[in-house]
Formats: sequence, structure tokens, C-alpha cells
Amino acid sequence: MIGALSIARRETSALFNTPVGWIALTAFTFIGGFFFTALLIGYLGAYQDSVLNPMQADQLSVNEWLIQPLFSNLGLIALFILPAVTMRLIAEDRRQRSIELLLTSPIGSFQIALGKFLGGMGFALVMAATTLPYTWFLYATGDPDTGVVLSNYLGFILLCATIVAMGTFCSAMTENQIVAFMMAFAGGLFLWISNWVVQGMEDSPIKTSIDYLSMLKHADSMGKGLIHTQDVVYFLSFIGFFLFATSQRVEALRWR
Repeated sequence: MIGALSIARRETSALFNTPVGWIALTAFTFIGGFFFTALLIGYLGAYQDSVLNPMQADQLSVNEWLIQPLFSNLGLIALFILPAVTMRLIAEDRRQRSIELLLTSPIGSFQIALGKFLGGMGFALVMAATTLPYTWFLYATGDPDTGVVLSNYLGFILLCATIVAMGTFCSAMTENQIVAFMMAFAGGLFLWISNWVVQGMEDSPIKTSIDYLSMLKHADSMGKGLIHTQDVVYFLSFIGFFLFATSQRVEALRWR
């Protein structure tokens, strides 16, 4: 475990020592701030209209107007940004041949995969931390539901972890960072919209299976403040699968 933590610390530091890391973090913060501002303006406009219509005031909810849409949009932003962050985790080491130092070290393949994943998650958690001023503002000026806020953060972090795990695996599959980015983005996009694909299909086991694969479906459920075991298991299963697959790929590189 010490080896994995050492790799994670090195990878997180490396991400903030490259322009890609800072550009990705700046883009996430800027776009996230734009969405928050746009949603806040829309909420304030609806609140002003509700002064003339008391019946509408009962339908105004910070949770539904701001928190849920905000984290849904943040998840979509992460879908674009995190593959750009994870594409270098292993592909860069393979390109520079520095991966050989890890492969010949006493650190196990799973620890290498876990360390790379945790390095990417360190960056993802910094991304999540940039959203704290939004929640502080909501608590300072209103009364949001703490349970909904926490469930949205949990859903967002699990979603980010799934994308990072997938991106780590894709990075292990190739030396080309662009290819790793495209693979991770395509895989994440499929998991994001898979339930859209089957909307017109008749009920069948195939439709149920594809619908279950949708990250958006599970994230939206948690966004409503509902933390179901099946949603948590969904994310943890994908994270575990991609970590295992990455460790097997690293092991294959070790014996090449």
C-alpha cells in the first residue's frame, strides 16, 4: 500500500506540474462557475416572478433549481476533462520507457494500477473542492437540504472515480495519449448516454441491461438525495473492474 501511495503522490504532483493539469482545472472551474451563475440567475428570476404568484413560490426549491442541475452539469464537464487528465498516467511512462523502472520494482501490478488511479483521483478531488464556494454561497444566502448536497457530492465523486478508473485502464492500453483520451472519452460517453439509446426499444433483458449501464441514470438518482445500494454498487463495480483490468495489463507489460 505504501508503494501505491508513493505513486499516487508522484502522479498528483506531476499533474500540477504540467500545463494540461492547470488548463483542465481552470476549464472546470470556469465552466462550472458559468453554469452556477446561469442557474442562479434563472432561480432569482423565478423567485421574482413568484412574488406576483404565491402558488408558484411553493414550487421553488433550491435543490431542484440549483443543486441537482449544477452537479449534473459538473458531471458532464468531468466527462470531457478527466480523460485529458488520465491519458498520461501510464501512456507517458510507456512512451518515455520509465515504466520499466516500475515494472522491475518490487511493487505489485495492482499497487501500480491503484497508485495511478489514486493519483488521478487526487486531481479529481481538487476539482470537486473548487465547487465548495458554490455550496457555501447557497448556505449563506438560503437553506439548502444538507442531505441532497451530500448525496450530490457523493454521486459526483463516484462518477469521477469511475471515469478516472476507465481512463487509467485506457492509458495502460497504448503509448499514444491522444488514443488513450479518445478511448476513455468514448467509453465514458457510452456509459453516460446508454439509457438514451434504448428509450425507443421494447422491454427486454437487453434493454434492461443497457439501461442499467447508464452513469447518468445512477448519478441522477443520487442527485435527488436518494442513496440506493444499487447505485453505489454500480459505481464501485466499474471502479473495481477497471482497476483489475489495469493491473492485468500492467502485469502483461511486466512479462513482455
